[in-house]
Amino acid sequence: MAKQNVYLESKPRYEILDGLRGVASLMVIIFHLGETYCKPGAQQWVNHGYLAVDFFFVLSGFVIGYAYDDRWGKMSLGGFFKRRLTRLHPMVVIANIIGTCLFFFGASYFTASLEIPFWKFGLCFIMGMFIIPCGRGLDIRGWNEMNSFNGPIWTLTFEYIGNILYALVFRFLPTFVLCILCAGAAIFTLDFTLGWDIFGMLPVKEFITESGEVLTFGGPQYHVKGGWSLDPAQIYLGFTRLLYPFLCGLIISRILPKRRTADNPSGSPIRVKGGFIWASLILITILSIPCIGGTDGVANGAYQAAMILLVFPLLVLMGAGSTIKSPALAKVCKFLGDISYPVYITHYPLIYLHMGFVAEHPVGSIPTWMHAASAVGVFFTAVILAWGVFKAYDEPVRQWLTDHWLKGEQKLPMWLKITAGALVAAAVLLIIFKP
Repeated sequence: MAKQNVYLESKPRYEILDGLRGVASLMVIIFHLGETYCKPGAQQWVNHGYLAVDFFFVLSGFVIGYAYDDRWGKMSLGGFFKRRLTRLHPMVVIANIIGTCLFFFGASYFTASLEIPFWKFGLCFIMGMFIIPCGRGLDIRGWNEMNSFNGPIWTLTFEYIGNILYALVFRFLPTFVLCILCAGAAIFTLDFTLGWDIFGMLPVKEFITESGEVLTFGGPQYHVKGGWSLDPAQIYLGFTRLLYPFLCGLIISRILPKRRTADNPSGSPIRVKGGFIWASLILITILSIPCIGGTDGVANGAYQAAMILLVFPLLVLMGAGSTIKSPALAKVCKFLGDISYPVYITHYPLIYLHMGFVAEHPVGSIPTWMHAASAVGVFFTAVILAWGVFKAYDEPVRQWLTDHWLKGEQKLPMWLKITAGALVAAAVLLIIFKP
């Protein structure tokens, strides 16, 4: 029986979870600013800020399950993917454009970008528009990123993979099977964080001393920082960071409705007065805490494992189970939720520029307040940019796509199909016949 051809309105949002997503996104900005000043092996301002990605994946699994699990009787597979593309891809496009434009202002900092042929530049741009990961041969910065114009887009690659796995596999599986898969995925998390290296896949790490000597380390790294390149170890890490959090979030979304009662409409076992404030403080602390037992110590790996496997799911339960009674706090959560995705995906081109500024003006060469002013300026510029992009671009574009593509299952205009097809064809031709 064919699925009904109807548009499904969005479900009510979890205000606290939206707010927490925004808090995590802001912490990512601070983390990346700290990296600019952080020597290899040194600690920085928000030392575990990269764990925000793992928290995002827990939220993603929860939201996907909550939004779609009970809708498949009225929604086709194609309808699901159209809704996800409408939600995710407009920001991918604008983030790639912003990164490409700002690339020219900071290219001199990256030696690999000084003499790039036009075909490589154009190919990276086209592939970025369609979130196609770039391999080492297409790297234009020297960092081996999947997207050289805007590094954090790599997480959207795995976000899409999670959505595809959900639609094609996970939604059909009973909850107990998902729990088994989740337990198996936890082993991969422990493989990285505890340095087991079961499959001999842990990445090699290079450390450059002050004298210029390059020291190479392989095997246990005791962290999950990575996933942004197409190297085998990085791909393994990317899937590791996706699978357990995403599956865990999906399981939570299935369990909560079964626990709902008149006294506990959310079904969550964790209900806290002032839940957003407490959850935010916990999350900020988790992402800021210094390394435990050294930068590459097993104790620090155990800490990360505990956060990913236990604490992040508990934070989602707290956010889902708690409520906001203050109208002002609700507005704060809405604002944070609105900018969370835009600020995460658009801030890094500004970080590239800040890196160039610090490289040209090392610490000690100019007054400290200038570095502080640059970092603070980048932070607030990123927030303002995210808000502007959200209001002037993301909302209108998603509304247009909803009105002209989703509602009534209308088709995309022919000009848009032709343009997209031409860009994909150009990318393929450049790969095959590159100069």
